[in-house]
Amino acid sequence: MRFTLCLLIFCFGMVSFSQNENLAKNYFDRGDFEKALPIYRALFENNQNRNDYFLSYIATLQQLENFEESQKLLQERLTLTRNHPLFLIEMGRNHLIQNQSEEANSYFQQALQAIDENPRITYTVANSFEKYSLLDLAVSAYEKGASLDENLNFDSQLARIYGEQGELEKMFDSYLRIIERNPSFLISAQRNFSRYVTDDPQNEANDLLRKALLRRSQNNPDLFYNQLLSWLFVQQKQYDRAFIQEKAIFNRTFESLNEMMELALIALDDEAYEVSNEILSYIIENSTSERDRLQAFQYAMKIEAKTAKKENFAEVEKKYQNLIGLFGEDTKTFEIQLDYYHFLAFQNNKKQIAVENLKKLSRENLSRYQEARVLMQLADILVFDEKFNEALIYYSQIQNKVKNDPIAQEARFKVARTSYFKGDFEWAKTQLDILKKSTSQLIANDAMELSLLISDNSLEDSLQTALKKYARADLLDLQGKHQEAIAILETILGNHIGESIEDEALLKQAQVFEKTNQYDKAKDNYLKIIEFHNEDILADNAYFYLAELYNKTLQQPEKAKEFYEQIIFNHQDSIFFVEARKQYRSIRGDAIN
Repeated sequence: MRFTLCLLIFCFGMVSFSQNENLAKNYFDRGDFEKALPIYRALFENNQNRNDYFLSYIATLQQLENFEESQKLLQERLTLTRNHPLFLIEMGRNHLIQNQSEEANSYFQQALQAIDENPRITYTVANSFEKYSLLDLAVSAYEKGASLDENLNFDSQLARIYGEQGELEKMFDSYLRIIERNPSFLISAQRNFSRYVTDDPQNEANDLLRKALLRRSQNNPDLFYNQLLSWLFVQQKQYDRAFIQEKAIFNRTFESLNEMMELALIALDDEAYEVSNEILSYIIENSTSERDRLQAFQYAMKIEAKTAKKENFAEVEKKYQNLIGLFGEDTKTFEIQLDYYHFLAFQNNKKQIAVENLKKLSRENLSRYQEARVLMQLADILVFDEKFNEALIYYSQIQNKVKNDPIAQEARFKVARTSYFKGDFEWAKTQLDILKKSTSQLIANDAMELSLLISDNSLEDSLQTALKKYARADLLDLQGKHQEAIAILETILGNHIGESIEDEALLKQAQVFEKTNQYDKAKDNYLKIIEFHNEDILADNAYFYLAELYNKTLQQPEKAKEFYEQIIFNHQDSIFFVEARKQYRSIRGDAIN
């Protein structure tokens, strides 16, 4: 009974201390130091061995500028602990915040000297300096400790501090030493490097890292130096130089070509078709895996189809047929067949042949997901060919086959969009409003935009005349009939001045102008939205698209910067905010986290 009672009293006391500590911390964090002080004093006086209570009490006294009392307490603690370096640093800081630099430095140096006697306290000393942002002293502590005991290593801590100090060369060297000891740290190092490296090869951090890697690789030709050089060249979009490093790695290991395939796809995505094709050819020639070779062939044909001129379409078609014939017209060549039928329908104007082949492919032994993709392409071709009702059937079948897959949500969006093309705006909006809660942010955003377009242009025009014209122009743009789309949008702008659809038509027409290289006309449209519709929902679109036009197409980054700025400062809730800030910082030359 007595034991139980003692235990209850002890537990009650622990809970009470915990509550008081949280209350004091809350007061301190709010800047209410007068209220925090008596609580911390009581906690310290009842628990004099608890350094955390003592230091919190000291910090509160310092905030209230009661330096005399804090110095007295610190001196007592130094006497009690025989000048423990932790309290030497605290005493030094007590002088430092009173602008007594000479006295502060005396205590700091005593703390550093303590490492000479016991290198094992290095981390405690350095971490205490770091706590007060005394980074030079923290570096001195880490470097001293490491020099006195070869078993101690503080490269990770030093690398982080060097980065904060802007000592990039030292930072890179520290991280590289870590990787030499522990190659699994490579990914973490790349994550840290990406805080400083940009896509500009002339950037100081890029140059220093490249030199450090080359210098070290000459003395120690470890593979990870090639891997890091490849990674650096990818950041700089120098895919040809990254390819050289990947070849060097493969020629020494003869292992997987996965990294090289990834490089080819990065270059392909960035439209660096020539070097991507070169990498894919290398994979085809050197891979012993049929799956890898088939994938390389697939992407090589994607490049050829994408870059082919109309007079070469027959040659592209023949190459696709030969490739499918070589590997077999079955599920093994599923991806290549899909790409081939897409080429036939959307580039070579052989929609009926594509549809027949897709229907034939759908009868193969496919997975549900593969079958859904076949149906999606079939439906897309039918929409392109304005066979809307048949397309809607296929889109609906997809939703039943893969109910919980993202492709089902894509199909649902396309049902709504097809209904919109048909002029069935009410049904389209019903579907779009459901999709606004989609787990796919891209689909949710597209659904919201199309839903707003319909609702905004249905109230003042009960016949939806302008909206029907706009939907027609939208479809013509999808079909690649750009001049016809531009003409219809022009009639909207001429006949519906001042109506809510005006800014929509201006924006859509500007985007089609860009597709047809009519950049001056595109600029004019964006500027009209900014001038006449600056308070409307599409203002941030206009600012962003105009900035992108100047930055990426017209190569006028300084001009682009002023339009990115508008989004950063005036449209923080825009979906373009993050990308606008990234591009703005890139133009300004910042290191981008």
